[in-house]
Amino acid sequence: MKENAKYIEIENHIKMQILSGKLRVGDQIPTEKQLAEEFNTSRMTVNKAILRLVGDRYIERTAGKGSFVINPHVSKTIESPNSFTKDMESIGLVAGSKLIDFRILRAKEIPDIAGFLEISNEDEFIYYFVRLRTGNGTPIAISYTYVKAAVVPALDINALNGSFYKYLEDLGVKIKSTSCEMSAVLPTEMHKKLLKIKDTALLKNSHVTYLEDGKPFEYIDTYYIGSRYSYKFKSVQG
Repeated sequence: MKENAKYIEIENHIKMQILSGKLRVGDQIPTEKQLAEEFNTSRMTVNKAILRLVGDRYIERTAGKGSFVINPHVSKTIESPNSFTKDMESIGLVAGSKLIDFRILRAKEIPDIAGFLEISNEDEFIYYFVRLRTGNGTPIAISYTYVKAAVVPALDINALNGSFYKYLEDLGVKIKSTSCEMSAVLPTEMHKKLLKIKDTALLKNSHVTYLEDGKPFEYIDTYYIGSRYSYKFKSVQG
């Protein structure tokens, strides 16, 4: 096997050990010397594999100590429309949801949200639900979601304990795009309790989701544990 392909083999080998649970968070991976001997290659090739794993946030290096497995991390582009479920799949975790609150509100009760959803009838109904989002049972985010009731007139609340977008897809609802705004915030006491954190910074992603016809149907505020999520921005030169 060529050296430029060997580092991919090493990288995938370590990834599989992490995703399978053989290597857990906090575990130290073999040293460069050990990996070079195991794969019969140079330390330079091993180092390339290690750097890629660090870049993808599977491991982190500690000077003088070695490389250690860290909590799974989602890195996505701002253009990515992926749902939370797909985000978790991308790092080998099973997404989960726990419904915390559910209400049916009228547009006049939440005029700011009605504005985002372009609702002019103040008596129009809006579903509001709060969910704790998890990866392999570990809390990762809290989402506050507002959906036009007219889009899903008979919403099955049980579906909110799973993938809401998969539920919509099964109903034939087609999503086209999203627009979002992000900011860093400190957690509230409820956030700390549900996410099992202390004063860890949260990444707040506020976004509006649009249907194929270009009309908004959903507004969400999602608070992610900052160490678990990052977004990449791509600028286009004119």
